[in-house]
Amino acid sequence: MALILVASLVLVFFLLKARFLKKKTSSKLPPGPPPLPIIGNLHLLGRHPHLSLHRLSLTYGPVLYLALGETPTVVLSSSRAAREALRTHDLPLASRPPLYAAKKLFYGCSDVAFAPYGAYWRRVRKLCILELLSARRVESFAPARAAEVEVMLARLTAASGREVNLSKVLGMYANGVLCRAAFGREFVEGGDYEKHGFESMLHEYQVLLGGFSLGDFIPSLEWLNAVTGLKRRLEKTFRRFDEFFDQILEDHTERRRRRKEGGVDEEAKDLVDVMLDLQENETSEMPLTIDNVKAVILDMFAAGTDTTFITLDWAMTELLMNPSAMKRAQAEVRSVVSGDRKLVSETDDLPRMPYLKAVIKEVFRLHPPAPLLVPRESMDAVTIEGYVIPAKTRVFINAWAIGREPESWRDPDAFAPDRFLHSSVDFKGQDFELIPFGAGRRGCPAIGFGTASVEIALAELLRGFDWELPAGVEAGDLDMDEVFGITMHRKEELVAIARC
Repeated sequence: MALILVASLVLVFFLLKARFLKKKTSSKLPPGPPPLPIIGNLHLLGRHPHLSLHRLSLTYGPVLYLALGETPTVVLSSSRAAREALRTHDLPLASRPPLYAAKKLFYGCSDVAFAPYGAYWRRVRKLCILELLSARRVESFAPARAAEVEVMLARLTAASGREVNLSKVLGMYANGVLCRAAFGREFVEGGDYEKHGFESMLHEYQVLLGGFSLGDFIPSLEWLNAVTGLKRRLEKTFRRFDEFFDQILEDHTERRRRRKEGGVDEEAKDLVDVMLDLQENETSEMPLTIDNVKAVILDMFAAGTDTTFITLDWAMTELLMNPSAMKRAQAEVRSVVSGDRKLVSETDDLPRMPYLKAVIKEVFRLHPPAPLLVPRESMDAVTIEGYVIPAKTRVFINAWAIGREPESWRDPDAFAPDRFLHSSVDFKGQDFELIPFGAGRRGCPAIGFGTASVEIALAELLRGFDWELPAGVEAGDLDMDEVFGITMHRKEELVAIARC
């Protein structure tokens, strides 16, 4: 009896709270579906939130209001609304909500992607742009990309004419490039890739960050994360990353000590070297801690690997499903890089491949790596398309829906790279019809690094091999279903045949 009374009082509390908040602001809020008691609209998200939210936007409009538990949420699903949010109101929408998984994995959200807006975030963002991911630094990693491309091509050549798990090969390439650039060494050939369990670590990271934590929407129920096992999984994954980073930092500290003793001041530096230099020479009032360094490294390691792999995997899937696009892309690459040259040149050859670049843009349009981008949180009330977005509202931008907006794209569901050949639209944050990496202050600072890794690999895959699906498999047989997380993988791995 007492339990029923307590439950009834809790229900009445949530109902009165919801009614009070709705009465207070509902006249200027965006339209949206009516919420249920306590859970609000959480039941509407489904297995693929970007698809569910797109369908809701078709009913309620491109500026959609949802009550996700106790969390007021606005979803923007048009380029016009995104432009208003990310350009006109970029500063008041520049913060992040304190997501449970991000706090656990990123050392209290002290990385670049999830840190709340403020002095600390501005500092680490500036360090990333000027020191870690500048155009000069990205160019300096060209040897790392070339080395991993050669390893990838050797794997495929060895399997020529036979079925190969291309998704696995592409994942190892993406991880290898990141490890060489960030840590100064590869981890695959010596067996360390399997020993550290990189594949499972990255998969768990992706699932946990994009997974469901009831405490993110109903803070008073955060304790349920211990009951569901989410807390334990996060702690286990955090320990695995933390122990790996401890080893990396220890190796780099020892290497730097030997270098100094040998009187060597300058040599090729990886991202960890740069971070340790910045930490040692820190003169600000807010010095970087080792945990801050680890948080930024995790940003690079996990996000850098995932984005490159996802883009290449979707690119090869789309090209295998569209043979005419595949032939055209191959003809372009092979006409630019003719003869017996060993590798494609990033500086001389890639700028002369407009169709290849159009293919990549089309992949970003149809399959943005993070379909809902990373959520923002409003610091002040703003008005978007006439609707008031109150302070402390969570804001999602549905990049997947924007990429399929009929007002911006003719035949939006078709894979048609030609649409970009005579278009100035790019994905670097100035054209809001195509924002796979976001825009404004919180746009991804690693666009240059990721694009370079994708372009050179895709060019070599098209130049060196003729591709086909396994015997008996037609393009229509490929499962295009997605596994939703913080990023969006294909559910099924891509198996293909490469012929030299």
